[in-house]
Amino acid sequence: LHESFFQKRSELIAKIPNFWVTTFVNHPQVSALLGEEDEEALHYLTRVEVTEFEDIKSGYRIDFYFDENPYFENKILSKEFHLNESGEPSSKSTEIKWKSGKDLTKRSSQTQNKASRKRQHEEPESFFTWFTDHSDAGADELGEVIKDDIWPNPLQYYLVPDMDDEEGEGEEDDDGDEEEEGLEDIDEEGDEDEGEEDEDDDEGEEGEEDEGEDD
Repeated sequence: LHESFFQKRSELIAKIPNFWVTTFVNHPQVSALLGEEDEEALHYLTRVEVTEFEDIKSGYRIDFYFDENPYFENKILSKEFHLNESGEPSSKSTEIKWKSGKDLTKRSSQTQNKASRKRQHEEPESFFTWFTDHSDAGADELGEVIKDDIWPNPLQYYLVPDMDDEEGEGEEDDDGDEEEEGLEDIDEEGDEDEGEEDEDDDEGEEGEEDEGEDD
């Protein structure tokens, strides 16, 4: 049941343009790790999946699915966390096959001192260096954030309003309503028709009382 819910959710999310990059940019901890070029690359991210192994304590894997893009050849980038033979946390990940001149992990150091228009702090290291960092698998904050915070309910971050756009919110209400209707399907289904039968019963009882008074 759990798997079918996440599968259905993934299918619905896939129809929403830029869902995952918007979710990551709106998340305070993940956003702090994103450079401008990282955001550009993440526009090609179409699906994220978290798989917890049978014994949750033994580990989990995060898969990132990408469309054809100008940065790397991989269609899927994965990072896996598990306990090694000695019981210590360890991790392994996909080797990113960067296209010529597009290695963002090397270019991040060159842009370190450039001011970001969206952020007032220094440009961070590339988000993609996370795939090569296995120094402290037991305290991998990004992995934990994606698994425990974003994956269970990504909508809470996708729907965070852009502070710059709040003034124009009223003009876009009509369009926003249509989009929100589609997004409601992603959350767990609610009982929308609850209470309708009760209302019908109440009306029936009132009718019977009126007939009694006429007699």
